[in-house]
Amino acid sequence: MAESDWDTVTVLRKKGSVAQSKSKQAVLTAQRKGEEVETSKKWAAGQNKQHLVTKNTAKLDRETEELHHDRVPLEVGKVIQQGRQNKGLTQKDLATKINEKPQIIADYEAGRAIPNNQIMGKIERAIGLKLRGREIGQPMEPGPMKK
Repeated sequence: MAESDWDTVTVLRKKGSVAQSKSKQAVLTAQRKGEEVETSKKWAAGQNKQHLVTKNTAKLDRETEELHHDRVPLEVGKVIQQGRQNKGLTQKDLATKINEKPQIIADYEAGRAIPNNQIMGKIERAIGLKLRGREIGQPMEPGPMKK
C-alpha cells in the first residue's frame, strides 16, 4: 500500500499578505520573536513630491548667481560680427569654414557662448582678427606657413 500512495498532500502554511507584513503590528511581532526585520523609509513614497524645495535647494539658488560660467564678452561678439561681414561671410558660411554649427557663431556673436579656446582660435584664423588677449580686434600677424 505504501508504494502506491500517490495521493499524498502537503499543506503549506499560508504566509501573511504583503500588506500585513508591512503593518506596524507585524513588524513589532517579528521583533518580539527575535526575527530579523529590515525597515527603510522610502523617500516621498506614494506622494508626488518630486519637486520638493529643501534648504539645500534654496542655498543653491542663492549661490547660482555667484557661481555662473563666464560668457563671451559682447565686445568679442561685435568683433566677430564685423570681421565676418568685412570678409563677406554669413554666420552659416563662417560656421562651415571652421567646421562648427551656425548656432555656435550666433551664440558667440550674441555673447551667450561659454568661451572655448579651440573655437576662438578657429574664428580668429577665419576672420583674421584677434579675439583673445589685450589686442582684441587687431589684425593677426601672419604666422609661419605650413607646408
